[in-house]
Formats: sequence, structure tokens, C-alpha cells
Amino acid sequence: MANSKFEYVKDFEQPDVLLPNTWIVVRIDGRGFHKLSDHYAFEKPNDRRALDLMNAAAAEVMKDLPDLCIAYGVSDEFSFVFHPNSQLFERRSAKLVTTIVSTFTAYYIYLWSSYFPSSPLKPPYLPSFDGRAVIYPSSRILRDYMSWRQVDCHINNLYNTTFWTMVLQGKMSNTDAEQELKGTVSSDKNEILFKRFGINYNNEEEIYKKGSVLYRQYELQDPKPSSVSVEDETSPSIPEAQQSRSQQDRMKKLRRKAKVVIDHVDIIKDEFWARRPWIISGSVGKLPVQS
Repeated sequence: MANSKFEYVKDFEQPDVLLPNTWIVVRIDGRGFHKLSDHYAFEKPNDRRALDLMNAAAAEVMKDLPDLCIAYGVSDEFSFVFHPNSQLFERRSAKLVTTIVSTFTAYYIYLWSSYFPSSPLKPPYLPSFDGRAVIYPSSRILRDYMSWRQVDCHINNLYNTTFWTMVLQGKMSNTDAEQELKGTVSSDKNEILFKRFGINYNNEEEIYKKGSVLYRQYELQDPKPSSVSVEDETSPSIPEAQQSRSQQDRMKKLRRKAKVVIDHVDIIKDEFWARRPWIISGSVGKLPVQS
């Protein structure tokens, strides 16, 4: 860029580089999705089309950014995780957040007609998302964050399933249903569903109860006795900044070759992480044999 007398304005830019050797989570949330879901008549308590659309857009983000190692989504939110070794955009917060949000939104809009063919998007009811970046100093805390989101998914879904069953099948008003559910615990809601409506919550689809986890699929590994509890590491492998350019390029090519899978499983217990050690280590595994 040519120098000019106006270049001094660059001095007003503030640095926003995130701490090195920390996990970066970019969490996005839908803006005004209550109005959007009402306008396009999303099914209650869950609209499988809407969830599949969120997952499809998130999968494209994962494919577009090989630095991402895992993502978790529920309802109108998604958390995208960068490994501590990642040096993408020199770890600048604004660049990471805006890239994730804009890429996700672009694919969400692009793919909309595949999931809602009879409901074309029209202003002012257009989907948009906001985002923020949060850093976590260790894999244990990163896992606690992911567990928090999955627990939140279960709590919210049990409530919403009970509430909308009472309203839609029980013909109760929204106010009466809210009032009856005040102060109830999980066992109370399960009892309402089973005794009044013959619904066993355990039989609900896993995507509704557990949310969606996206990761690159390599050959699953059998956990070793010493790996039942995943180690709490702050810097589990060599930072990318210390790798040669050819090593970085090779890792990214291998990650791009790996299939991004969408799963609905328990990510709170150790088993998920122990069988997929590449997520925490930041390395790449062995690609499954194509059948």
C-alpha cells in the first residue's frame, strides 16, 4: 500500500490477537430467530428441517476451514473450535469471528431452498447471526464448555417438548402450560409426558436430546487403559508457528481429505474423546478405507 498523509488513521486500529496456545471457540447465535421461525412456520418443539439446515451450513464451514477441529450445534446456535496450535489469521479475534459468521450465514441462505422449498426467503425475515470468540486455557475446560452446551440442549429440549405437547396435544394455553411447569424438575416433566400423553422421552430422536457434533472422521481407536480419562493439556502438540510451511500445508491437505461427519452422541463422557484422540491432539488420524 502506498504511503500517504492519511495513513496515520491506521494507528487507531486496536490489536485483538487472542492468547497463544489456547483453545478458541467462536460461538454464533441466530438474531431474531423467534420471529423468523414463526414467520416460516417452524414445527414445534423441533423442526428437523431447520436443524438439518444448521448442520449442513456448519459442515460447509468445517470443510472451508481445515483449522477447525470440532463444532457443536443446537437450535439456532453453533460453537466452532480452533485447536491451540491454530495460527489462522494470526489469531485475530475479529477476523476469526467475521469469517465464521459470514461463511455460515452465506451457506445457510444458499442451502435454505433445499430444506424449505415451499418457503422462499423474503425481507424483512432474513436469517442473520452474531458471534463472539472466547478462549479456554486447557482441553479440560474446553470439554467442560462443550459439556455445558450439551447439558443445556437436554434441559431446554425436555422443557420445550413438555411445554409444546401440553399446548398442542393437551390444548392448554401457553400461560397455563408455563404456570404448571414452573418449579418442575426433569422427573416431573418425564411423568407429564408419559402419564398424560404416552410419550417416553427416552425414545425421542437423539438429535433433539443431544444436539449435533461435527468432526473430521478418521479410523476410530480403541481407548487404551491409560486414556480412559483424557489428559488436561494446555499445549498438546507442536504449535503451527514452529512447523515448516510444508508441514502446515500437508496437515491442511490431510484434514481436507477427511470426511466431516455429523453425529448426535454423548460428548460429556470420556469415550467420545478417547476414541477420537486427533481432536484434542490436533494431529490427523488414518483415513478410513473406502468401501
